Amino acid sequence: MASVTSLTASVHQRLADALSAALPEAGSADPLLRRSERADFQANGILALAKKAKANPRELATQVVERITTGDVIKDIEVSGPGFLNITITDRAITENLAERYADGDRLGVPFTEHPGTTVIDYAQPNVAKEMHVGHLRSAVIGDAVVQILEFVGETVVRRHHIGDWGTQFGMLIQYLDEHPHELDHKDAEVTGEEAMSNLDRLYKTARKFFDSDEEFKTRARRRVVDLQAGEPKTLAAWQKFVDESKIYFYSVFDKLDMEIRDADVVGESGYNDMLDETCRLLEESGVAVRSDGALCVFFDDVKGPDGNPTPLIVKKSDGGYGYAATDLSAIRDRVFNLKASALVYVVDARQSLHFKMVFETARRAGWLSDDVKAHQLAFGTVLGKDGKPFKTREGETIRLVDLLDEAIDRATAVVREKAEKVGLSEQEIEENGRYVGIGAVKYADLSTSAVRDYKFDLDQMVSLNGDTSVYLQYAYARIQSILRKAGEARPVAHPELELVPAERELGLHLDRFGETLAEVAEGYEPHKLASYLYQLASLLTTFYDKCQVLSDDNAPELVENRLFLVDLTARTLHQGMALLGIRTPERL
Repeated sequence: MASVTSLTASVHQRLADALSAALPEAGSADPLLRRSERADFQANGILALAKKAKANPRELATQVVERITTGDVIKDIEVSGPGFLNITITDRAITENLAERYADGDRLGVPFTEHPGTTVIDYAQPNVAKEMHVGHLRSAVIGDAVVQILEFVGETVVRRHHIGDWGTQFGMLIQYLDEHPHELDHKDAEVTGEEAMSNLDRLYKTARKFFDSDEEFKTRARRRVVDLQAGEPKTLAAWQKFVDESKIYFYSVFDKLDMEIRDADVVGESGYNDMLDETCRLLEESGVAVRSDGALCVFFDDVKGPDGNPTPLIVKKSDGGYGYAATDLSAIRDRVFNLKASALVYVVDARQSLHFKMVFETARRAGWLSDDVKAHQLAFGTVLGKDGKPFKTREGETIRLVDLLDEAIDRATAVVREKAEKVGLSEQEIEENGRYVGIGAVKYADLSTSAVRDYKFDLDQMVSLNGDTSVYLQYAYARIQSILRKAGEARPVAHPELELVPAERELGLHLDRFGETLAEVAEGYEPHKLASYLYQLASLLTTFYDKCQVLSDDNAPELVENRLFLVDLTARTLHQGMALLGIRTPERL
């Protein structure tokens, strides 16, 4: 595995060296290189440097140009305007760079990060004994993509699914199960996720009815909470039944989402119970938390309620119960000291931003977070309906995630079926592709929007073959596979000696940016930038098809081979990029 130096990095280095030689006092100066419509690249760093050194920018630019050797990578470099540099790359350098990427298997020449650390990422956090709804979609999809991308660039990633598996509501459920012991029994060995959820739902509703109408049952249920918190074995065994039943359901939903959730990575609220007492003691002893009206609180100068009074983070309530903050702070201690994390990422709804701001600041004051460990909430916005309001059913209920995914698969299957006869797909392939296209459509719509923004859930748009959709990208990939199948004896081979036409150059220069894009995405936890890169790649491929015939009898054999090489590398980049977003690319569509 050899990482490939991108053309951007190559040009950047040459310019930086020439700048340092022309203006030694500048030290290691940044030429501020970027892609340009006027040439392949433009460098505008000279203006700021000249200003600092009180030099004439155009003269400095001319001195830099004189110190650059052209011919191998840089074909042409010219001074423009007040001191910009316009740079054109040689065709040979583009093709040779892509040939190195092509030879590097699935990694495509993407380098590993220079200083890998350990990131603990907290995502996909459903609640035990509760239905997963549309609100659970984004945490799962965004988190899964970030995990894949970080691992690809060489970070050690520890997944954590902080499921809601603790709290007072379990007293009610456990007591009801104790009095009706066969409610969660299974008739068959194999239970579907739907059956598990309907069992839990039925039990929850009945227990709730008893709890609201029968005072004696309510008293027994509340005693059960005390037993649960004390770790009474029979009560814990009943609680475990609810967790196990819920997992059957969770895993079926994640399976439908084409996501791998491993049992060992599910560490719910209950996983930190044994630490809560010590967390509170450490905070109180260090003076980070103080008693206020009997509760253990942390105060902040900049966090005030509507009345203007400080709003504290309550770590322990006045009745001795623990709040979410105690669990979240204990989780930070575990992740920093036991899992040795250098970064903590929480993929959590933006509405919880204030809570996490206070939790992180508390952990900093306590010395659990330091300059060596960064904590980041990857906050995400709300899923909206077509009307621009939070996505609900006509009756105002929150939409079940399973129903949403099933509808996406049904719509996508209909789209696939329309074209199936032309491609010669079997019924099994139609159904499989329908699943890949439907789930891909949902994931891509989510990931192509910056996480912090709300987005409209519009299935018609999502499964459209036109526009910025995953189906457009999947068809681009399948179309290349079709060309490669039709190529017969011709094979993809790079020919650096050939001149490239503009559409080939544009495609080649964009392919060169794959590694840089991934580095940027991993650095800022921004999968939407990868989605944008892939959409541009598919769009450039469309332009390439319009302008350049791949398999034509009029083409010389080496031109056919070079164009097959270009489209094959494009397909492999699309395939790898989509896989990092958790989306499949069928070979035939």
